[in-house]
Amino acid sequence: MMRLPVRIIFTLAAVIAVSLGTGTLLWAQSSSSQSSSGQTTSSQTTSNQGSINVPYTPTDPLAGVRYDNRYDLYVGAAYDHMKAGPTLLQGSNLGGLDFSGSYWLTKRWGMEGTARGYFGNSGAGPNAAFIKGPYVAQYFFDAGPEWLGPHNKHGDLIAHVLVGGVGGDFEHDLRGTPASAVAFYNNQVAFSAIMGGHFDLNRSARWVFRVTPDAMLTDYKIQYYPNYSQIDINFAISVGFEYKFKKKR
Repeated sequence: MMRLPVRIIFTLAAVIAVSLGTGTLLWAQSSSSQSSSGQTTSSQTTSNQGSINVPYTPTDPLAGVRYDNRYDLYVGAAYDHMKAGPTLLQGSNLGGLDFSGSYWLTKRWGMEGTARGYFGNSGAGPNAAFIKGPYVAQYFFDAGPEWLGPHNKHGDLIAHVLVGGVGGDFEHDLRGTPASAVAFYNNQVAFSAIMGGHFDLNRSARWVFRVTPDAMLTDYKIQYYPNYSQIDINFAISVGFEYKFKKKR
């Protein structure tokens, strides 16, 4: 059996040890490089995924519009032109509020009620008290049928005929002067009728922008002619918003 010198044995051991250490170092560097490369790829992939443009799908706010609600309420700013007396030449332009509500019986027919108040100043007839531009007001409380006309998801037309009463406040600012002295009606409650309808523009399934033009009929009694009354038909309009409740017919 051949024996190697001790010096050669130590030399071989040193070479093997160095070789093993170098291999381990190279393996560690390779693993680190692969790991780093994997993270970069993953990061790039994530970055690329984050930059993907997802198509925008617009939503239609009118998609849920249905004409099947049971109740609705409306409030709007209102305008009314009227004459405060039967022979008065000067009319008055009044502003106020319009509150209305509907109860729908069928797809086309419903019952509507309205409460409206109009306030402002009116010209007065020549008078010894030198009264000019006194305050006047009208308060309407009417109800009646309404009919749903042409309609789609964008809007509708509604016609109505309402009857009831009107409270006229004509003596509030006369300082004790008789209403007849300024050619006014006296304070009273009289018959009234409202004929017109609504122009609706749907803003969502529940909210509606509404314009309401009407002809306002009043039948005020003339105090100095007890058996006579004056039928006047004047123009009124309101603009506001309607809310449709979720309860269905």
